Amino acid sequence: MTDHLAISTLTLRHRIPDDWAQDPWAEVRPLIDGVDVLKAVHPEGVALGCRHWTGPAESWPLAVTQEPRRVIITEPTCSAGCCGALYVTMRREGDRVIWDAWENTSNVTAVPADYWFDAAQYASELARAAADRSWEEPVDTIARLLRQTLADSGWFERWGCVLTDVCPRREEPDMPEELTSPEGVDVRFHEVRASGARACSYAYELFTTHGRPVEEQVRRLAARVLEDDPRKSAELEGY
Repeated sequence: MTDHLAISTLTLRHRIPDDWAQDPWAEVRPLIDGVDVLKAVHPEGVALGCRHWTGPAESWPLAVTQEPRRVIITEPTCSAGCCGALYVTMRREGDRVIWDAWENTSNVTAVPADYWFDAAQYASELARAAADRSWEEPVDTIARLLRQTLADSGWFERWGCVLTDVCPRREEPDMPEELTSPEGVDVRFHEVRASGARACSYAYELFTTHGRPVEEQVRRLAARVLEDDPRKSAELEGY
């Protein structure tokens, strides 16, 4: 391993994308030495959302091992297959984390430089970002806590269903009121057939209230879902 590269510092910043139709959660955007070096080479790219940082540390998007991993680090709001994405290969070598072998599959062929990070600083920053809730707006906190409440309840399993997603629904600032749904939380789940195959998909469109305590709203929304067979009170999707 050569030793000519300077050691850089990784900082992860939560940011709610301007266009959040693909993923309403905040993206976790990597800054290197305080600079968003990805923006120059993939300006339309969005980093993976914070929902991908909720599992064990080894599952986090930027987790590294001694085996090289090719990771999608930013993608467009449509899809990587449509408009291209930015990839990097990352691995750990001793007390260093290395990002190299960049690949830009968009129309822009430029890629960032290779980077080395101190492994301890790198691991500490990943853990800090995974635990960070300071960026949350009330609707984010409600969605996160409601998902935990519903998952812990076992309610959907009782009715032969699987909880698929709980996510915030933000107000569209530039849309006429009659064309957008009020701020709230969307709950999606699907029914499972006896064979184990996925059957019908359902969704709740729940509404939040500005200025009301978060914990009170979580209890109210959870009670709305848990009051009856969810297949009776939710909306069928795709019909």
